[in-house]
Amino acid sequence: MAPLIDLAAIRFVGAGLMRPECVLATRAGDLYASDKRGGVIWLEPSGDQTVLGGAPITPNGVAMLRDRSFLVSNLADNGGVWRVRRDGAVEPFVTEIDGVPLGPVNFVWLDHRERVWMCISTIRKGEAVYNRDIRDGFIALKDERGTRMVADDLCFTNECRIDPTGAYLYANETFGQRVSRFRISETGALSDRATLTEFGPGTFPDGMALDSEGALWVVGVIANRLIRVTPDGKQTLMLDDPDPRLDEFDALHRVNRLTRPMLSATRGKVLSNISSIAFGGPDLKTAYLGCLNGDRIATFHAPIAGLPPVHWGW
Repeated sequence: MAPLIDLAAIRFVGAGLMRPECVLATRAGDLYASDKRGGVIWLEPSGDQTVLGGAPITPNGVAMLRDRSFLVSNLADNGGVWRVRRDGAVEPFVTEIDGVPLGPVNFVWLDHRERVWMCISTIRKGEAVYNRDIRDGFIALKDERGTRMVADDLCFTNECRIDPTGAYLYANETFGQRVSRFRISETGALSDRATLTEFGPGTFPDGMALDSEGALWVVGVIANRLIRVTPDGKQTLMLDDPDPRLDEFDALHRVNRLTRPMLSATRGKVLSNISSIAFGGPDLKTAYLGCLNGDRIATFHAPIAGLPPVHWGW
């Protein structure tokens, strides 16, 4: 089936960005993205760009707090989640759970109750982390009760979201090639794990966002693929711009020989290894795509509005 969004409709914003893996959009028209220089880059509607921070960390996921500072997940060996303030000051936010170092953190997210969710892909190092048989990823939660692990046994945990009813949390398992769903208790505990949907060859779910109809838009890293998943697990291909070597990479994944250099180097005809999605614009129908390789942010008009994130009006 042909994708619904034509590659010719893709436009770009920003210039000279450094690994803008995660993107946030606000009602005011500002964009923010993780920046390899150690913080967050701020893209104003005027076109001005400002790098906030500059710490010895490798930013990946980004979340905005009510005071408009940022939480940044750190993929470097010193790991943890760090806080980047508007004046550029950077400080540790969460670095351990019960005295155990948190290690590299893939993603951080703030829900509408302003609880902080953290996704740790794996506790291992080296190329073996892309092994589809390793399930040592987990999800941690920080709220008024403290910081604790709430789910484990995940195959390379990536981004997560809570459905509009507040009843379920969705989490991407990148090298498990699936979206898992958990029931959320009032205390934030996760239970009743189930597979919402599984993806076919070459689709490795990374980022996600919810639309106004409660469906997930899941970004397939490596494949430059965007798939809409409804609450019943039905998939619709929205965008597709695969690297010509995708079948080769998929075959290597099946025998646990996929490596970071292979993953990082992939590019399509237009897109540069997309990794996340955010909805913005006046009607929340402007989609923005974070990426691992490019120095700009891809954007297109979406047929369905996104669900406003907690920081939308901040």
